[in-house]
Amino acid sequence: MAERKEFKNKRFQILSEKPVNRHTYLKDWPEVGITAHDGVNDPKPSIKIENGLVVEMDGTRREDFDMIERFVADYFIDPEQAEKSMTMDSTAIAKMLVDICVPREEIIQIAKGFTPAKFKEVVTQLDECEIMMGIHKLRARKRPGNQCHCTNEPDNPVQMAADCAEARLRGFDEAEATTGVAPIAPLNSVALLVGGQVPNVGLLCQNAVEEAVELQLGMRGLTTYAETVSVYGTERVFADGDDTPWSKMFLASAYASRGLKLRFTSGSGSEVQMGAAEGKSMLYHEIKCIMLTRGAGVQGLQNGAVSCNGIAMSVAGGVNSVHMENLVTAMCDLENASSNDQIFSPSDLRRAARTFPLMWAGTDFIFSGYGCMPNYDNMFAGANFDSNDYDDYLVIQRDLVVDGGLRPVTEEEVTAVRNRAARAIQAVYREMGWPEITDEEVEAATYANGSRDMPPRDIRADLDAAREMMKQRVTGVDIIRALAKTGFEDIAERILKMQIHKIAGDFLHTSAIITPENKVLAAVNNLNDYQGPGTGYRLQFYPERWNEIKSIPQESSPEDYE
Repeated sequence: MAERKEFKNKRFQILSEKPVNRHTYLKDWPEVGITAHDGVNDPKPSIKIENGLVVEMDGTRREDFDMIERFVADYFIDPEQAEKSMTMDSTAIAKMLVDICVPREEIIQIAKGFTPAKFKEVVTQLDECEIMMGIHKLRARKRPGNQCHCTNEPDNPVQMAADCAEARLRGFDEAEATTGVAPIAPLNSVALLVGGQVPNVGLLCQNAVEEAVELQLGMRGLTTYAETVSVYGTERVFADGDDTPWSKMFLASAYASRGLKLRFTSGSGSEVQMGAAEGKSMLYHEIKCIMLTRGAGVQGLQNGAVSCNGIAMSVAGGVNSVHMENLVTAMCDLENASSNDQIFSPSDLRRAARTFPLMWAGTDFIFSGYGCMPNYDNMFAGANFDSNDYDDYLVIQRDLVVDGGLRPVTEEEVTAVRNRAARAIQAVYREMGWPEITDEEVEAATYANGSRDMPPRDIRADLDAAREMMKQRVTGVDIIRALAKTGFEDIAERILKMQIHKIAGDFLHTSAIITPENKVLAAVNNLNDYQGPGTGYRLQFYPERWNEIKSIPQESSPEDYE
């Protein structure tokens, strides 16, 4: 980090103290991969196919492929499309991405024949506005959506259930938990499972923990999706996790076999942080991760630097390059949870500049982790936007006539769902014989902003209960029974409906979500059909949704201001 200095010029002194200057900025160091998209070893596009087999890709012969290159060559690249796609002029293809007369399906077909270097050569032709135009046209699901983080520092189940209920009321389609103490994960999952269905049916929930535990929680019906199955762009980094692309594909098949939705996760900068970037750019490695995800048959990807935000956003063009990743993900016909999650800068203006272009373009999940609680409670190391930013976000939706996935709510509505969620989880704990949730805790969770407003719990007792419930093989059906027996039949029925969706495979469609009306919305029945003005998803086509977005509680009526 550059040393702070004192300035004689008062304006420079004041500027030096601004939040934006508390971030570390790095000059490019391409030899070790510290560069957005100008790696010294980034190859030029090329391909050679013999008897339907890729024998040379981007200047590397098949016998010299590492395991990632071999996987991409065998499982992503369409040999019948490749020779045509690879001979097309990259600038001409880039123009197709922003041409409203070229349909989405044509771009996706062409991209099936790309090598990693070809993807990079195409998307680096675009400026920021053109990248957003491409995402606007190519995202999978027509209606954009949003995902939230739902965690708290002490792993308090009452607060977690209440926060999750509020999150669903505010319009989130998915909620993601993690833990401060790993063994407590099953109880956190139950809190989201119960709280998320309080306002209405449909919130998909996951728990980002160790992969085997995460899969087990899903198979028991305590979660409905997962996205923290990480993939990487170099063989050494992949192997450091005792993984291969094939082992990740096997894990993906395990999720699919039980009807669980799955996204892989990748992040620009992970190879740099692990010291194995091979002199190639962050964008180049990320493109390989995206292609690997598509080749593995997974329906989506969480990407856009994610937890590696700090390194990606420290170099020139880092945000621009991260947005290129999101575009490549859409070009590969994958559901995209486009990050905007982990906080990367003390500057509010930088946070906004990184996030709002994707809100305007719309992605399947604009955030892969909007903090539905204050950042001090975010166990994912803080969110780019949190509960303190709700009003700003809602007003900006209203200002720009754009659907960012959230809806205005009243204090009365929030209080009601938080209280009901807290009472429901209290009843479940009592019925299951788990540590008592007191009326004092229910009252506190009803009105709390965060864990600092909650009475303390005995974390050791909760840990013991979590371990015991795993030994007893508690499932989602047990939670449904507990709710039904204690007067919460409506919540029990909604959880049952989510289990039915899982059994039916409804979550396996690309970009699948469940609406409050219990309808499956996915790329198969809500495919993005944008082709210029008057097409695609726009709020004037959905007056009920526009009326909801613009009706913020703080607006004054004519009677008020007369």
